[in-house]
Amino acid sequence: MRESEFFTARAAAAQAEADAATLDNVRDRCLRAHQAWDTMAQRSLRSESARDARESAAATAQAAAIDSARPDFMLRTTEATG
Repeated sequence: MRESEFFTARAAAAQAEADAATLDNVRDRCLRAHQAWDTMAQRSLRSESARDARESAAATAQAAAIDSARPDFMLRTTEATG
């Protein structure tokens, strides 16, 4: 489970608690908790997206480096069979 999923689940739980609350101060506390969890979830999503993009770019760069390091005769063999 990614952090953002955990934070989103906690935000939903806080919202459910707020909806079920009968006391104003409890409802307000739950709504504040919901807002905090939701903010953390959004930040986590941005971080996860950036991390995924960095990892993808690194994998692409690594694959390109491996391909450029192959001797010509290996490239011709791969292209002919591929």
